[in-house]
Amino acid sequence: MLLYLILFQVLHRGKLLASYKHMVSVVIHMVSISRSMKCFLKGASSSPLVHFSGYSKDKNDPGDGGEILVFTFWTISCFEEVAEELVQMFILELNLKRLLVVDLPWSDELYPGEFSDLSICNLYSEETCKPVYPRLNDQKSEMPAARFNQQPDHDVLQVYLTTWLAEVNIDSERVDEIFVEVGDEMHVTIS
Repeated sequence: MLLYLILFQVLHRGKLLASYKHMVSVVIHMVSISRSMKCFLKGASSSPLVHFSGYSKDKNDPGDGGEILVFTFWTISCFEEVAEELVQMFILELNLKRLLVVDLPWSDELYPGEFSDLSICNLYSEETCKPVYPRLNDQKSEMPAARFNQQPDHDVLQVYLTTWLAEVNIDSERVDEIFVEVGDEMHVTIS
């Protein structure tokens, strides 16, 4: 029976880590896509045709496509703002979920390359060489060091599970609102 429980724990621990790793991958993809939304003017501004590029030779070009409307009413900057809002929600949530996984207990890097992945999301401090502590909705966090090699009690595990499922940093109503607004602008349904 004890062997069965140990195998069961190892199996579910592996599933949790795989889920976390997948979450990191999705957030990195979101960050990458949101950063690729820049649209720089290319060529002479006196030309009757406007050309765009994914990179800029002009340091003064903010990458907003000259504020040209992309679909009906929204400029590239508008799309960037809502993309950044969505990405920040998911980054905050990822950071909180990492704290839960680390406290179950794991230590340091949860998988090879995790710190590089967290750096892409600005969740790894190059100054302290440690992951950034989680916070809720732009609040600062004064977190104590994680308690490695201590198994949380049943009540703490219940709170962790509830927090994992609740997505406390994701404003679902705002996400739905953004999807409707962007969908209306692009004349598509986003679900």
